[in-house]
Amino acid sequence: MGGTDQRSGSNEDGRRLTKAERREEARLKREEIQRKMATRKRNQRMGLVLVVVAVAIAVVAVFMTSGGEDASASGIPSAAALLSQADAAAGSAGCDTVQETPNYANTKGDDPAIDHTHIGTPPVTSPPALSTYPTIPPASGPHDPSPLPAGVYDSPPDVYRTIHSLEHGAVIIWYSPDATGKQLDDLIAFYTQPAADPDIGQAKIIIAPYDYPDQGAAGQLPAGVQMAVVAWHRLQTCTAVSLPVAFGFSSVYEVPGYGGQTYKGVAREPNGAM
Repeated sequence: MGGTDQRSGSNEDGRRLTKAERREEARLKREEIQRKMATRKRNQRMGLVLVVVAVAIAVVAVFMTSGGEDASASGIPSAAALLSQADAAAGSAGCDTVQETPNYANTKGDDPAIDHTHIGTPPVTSPPALSTYPTIPPASGPHDPSPLPAGVYDSPPDVYRTIHSLEHGAVIIWYSPDATGKQLDDLIAFYTQPAADPDIGQAKIIIAPYDYPDQGAAGQLPAGVQMAVVAWHRLQTCTAVSLPVAFGFSSVYEVPGYGGQTYKGVAREPNGAM
């Protein structure tokens, strides 16, 4: 059939279309309209798909940068997320296994007096050199009569007071004075959360640089060690600062254990104040 001109109901030579020709013309117009509508719907669907994909990418980006449901509104990782990461993080952070440390001066017995003597009490009349303690940092031994309060210390606190805090169920997270970066920032941010948001053991955590130059080699963390986590007679060292490792340790070696976990420590006076 020939095409139509601009006059509805006429063909190219001006002849009026037959009824059958008009039906055919109408059918062709309907099909053209339907094609246009189908194209428009297809474009709309493609546009919607692109929007959904863009939103999904944005959600993934937020999740990756803030921790998603494993992080608080401030981006601080949740306790549950850290505990799930602790074992793998110990490997990537170059951590050794948690070791049980010897008594002070390698004295025999389960709880010899010298291992918990207050400095100023015979036979320990003055602070012993750190080199006389069996581990770096110390995990037990003669200590100051006053424990050190919990908190984050920008400069090295009285090391003999920290030992007394260990006796009272504290955990100390020592880091090398040259340690920097996101892991250290995250560590401090996590443990300085208000106790109500949530309570993850801030009451008996000490975070501080280990740097006592007047004590020689014993006044510095061992070569290559960037973090050491300590409880009474328990010690773990790592070649990198790691929040998951630190919390994995403190969750069971601080008094009380986090979230109902069994306390694994052996603090002499676990209920003592700091």
